[in-house]
Amino acid sequence: MMSSASTATCDWQTTKKVVTARAGYLLDRGLWSDCRFIVGIEPNQQIMEGHKLFLAMASPVFEAMFFGGIAEKDPIAILDVQPEAFKALLEYIYTDKINFTSFDQACELCYGAKKYMLPLLVEECTHYLWRDLHPKNACRAYEFAKLFEEPILMDKCCSIIRNQTLEVLTDPSFEEAELNTVLTIFDQEYLNINSELELFGALSRYAAKHNQASGAKVSRLDANVPNEPRTPDIRDALMKIRFLTLSPQQFAEGPATSDLLTQAEKFAILMKISSPTTDTQMPTGFTMMTTQRNNQICSQGSNSSNPLSLTNNQSMYESNKLYCTRQLIRVTECLNESVLDCVLTFTCDKNVCVLGIQVPSQIMLDMDDTPHINTYTELLYAHLLDADGSRLTYTHYTSRVLYRSLFDISFNRAVYIQKNKIYKVGVVLNKMGWYPIGVYQPCTNINGVSFMFGTGDCGESSRDGLIRSIIFSTPSAMQQAIKIPPAQ
Repeated sequence: MMSSASTATCDWQTTKKVVTARAGYLLDRGLWSDCRFIVGIEPNQQIMEGHKLFLAMASPVFEAMFFGGIAEKDPIAILDVQPEAFKALLEYIYTDKINFTSFDQACELCYGAKKYMLPLLVEECTHYLWRDLHPKNACRAYEFAKLFEEPILMDKCCSIIRNQTLEVLTDPSFEEAELNTVLTIFDQEYLNINSELELFGALSRYAAKHNQASGAKVSRLDANVPNEPRTPDIRDALMKIRFLTLSPQQFAEGPATSDLLTQAEKFAILMKISSPTTDTQMPTGFTMMTTQRNNQICSQGSNSSNPLSLTNNQSMYESNKLYCTRQLIRVTECLNESVLDCVLTFTCDKNVCVLGIQVPSQIMLDMDDTPHINTYTELLYAHLLDADGSRLTYTHYTSRVLYRSLFDISFNRAVYIQKNKIYKVGVVLNKMGWYPIGVYQPCTNINGVSFMFGTGDCGESSRDGLIRSIIFSTPSAMQQAIKIPPAQ
C-alpha cells in the first residue's frame, strides 16, 4: 500500500459516488493513514497501513486497541494471520466487499474475522466454505470447523466424508490430516466403502507417511510420557477397524502382511474371523463390530443427521425407483439460445432416497419438413443441493433422445434425504432449441410420500418448469432390498 499523500488524484473525492468508494480509495493509496501493521511471518511478512477510525468503527477489538486504556505501539505486529487474508479483511471493513481467492484463504479470513469480532464476515466465510467443500479439503475444513466451533460446517464435512469416503481416503490431503481427524473418520457408523480393507490401506499409508517424518516405529508412534495425559496414536485408529467383517482370505492377504499388527494380534484376529465361537479373544482394545459400514443406511433411518450417498447399492435402488410426477396445469414454449437453467426447490414428508430427475426433451417445430428426423443429442448438467447450496450429487448427461418425449437423468450417487428439509434440484441445458416449460400444482403424493414444490426462499426468481419428475425410492423399498429390519 502507498502512503504518500502526493499520490492522490487532485479532487478525487468528486469522482467517488459512495462512501465505500472513498474509503476504498484511502485504503488503496494509504492516504492519511495513521496506523501500521506488520502482518504474517518471514519470508512472507508485509507492512500494511490503515485508519484507526475506520477500523474502530467496524471492530470492538480495534476500538480497544486504538482507543482503549492501553493503546498498542505502532507498528502493530499481527503474526497469526496471513497477509492475503488480512488484506481481504481490511477490504471488507472499508468497502463491504469480500474477496475469496481460495479455500485456505477463506479459512484464514474466517479466523481473522473471529479474532476481530466481525460476525457478518464470519457468516460469509462459513457460507463460502460450505459451497466449496469437496473430498480434497473435507479433512482440513473439518479441523478448521472443530477448532473454531462451527458445528454446521463440521456436520457438512462429516457428510462429505461419509458420502465420498474413498475419494477422501485416497486423496493426499488425508495423509496430512491430524490424527484426531483420522479417528473421527474411523468412528463413523456409516462410510461409503467396499470393505474395511480400504480403511486399513489408508491407515497404512498414513502411518508410513508419519513414520518417515518422525523416524519412530509405526506401531509405537507418539509414545506417551509417564504421568502425562495419554495422547492418541496410530494404534487407536487401528483398533477401530472392523476386522471381523473380513473373510479369512482377505485378512491373510492384507492386514496380516502388515507391520501395523503384531504376530500375536494377527493370530488372534484370524482365529476370531475363522471361528467366531473360538475361545481365542480379540486383542485388547480392538473392536468386536461385525456390521458392514456401508449397510448402515436403513438402521440410521430418520435419526440420520446428514444425507447419505448410496453408491455401492445404486443398481438395487434403481430397481425400486418411483416417479414423483408433478401435476401439469399448462405448458408454454421456451427457446434456449445458449444456456437454459432450471432450479426446483422441494421438501417431502418422508425420508427418501433421491435417484435422479425426469425432464422433457425438445420440441421439433417443423417436423413436417423433416419427417425422417426424430431424435437429437441432448447435452446437460444436473445436480442436487441442500438448502445452503452445498452439492450433494450431480451428473453430466449426453445421449440421443426422442423429440417431444420425457427422459430420465440418474445422478452419479443416490442420496438419502431427510423429511421436511428443503432441497434443490437443478438442470442446465446446453443444447439450442425449443423446450416445453410447464406450470404445475404445488404438491404431489405418490405411494404415501407427499412432495411440496417451490418451498423455502429460492432467492431471485428462477425457472422451475423444466423438471417434470423427481425419481426416488422409499426407505421400505430399500429395507426390503437390503433384507434388514426397519429402524426402531
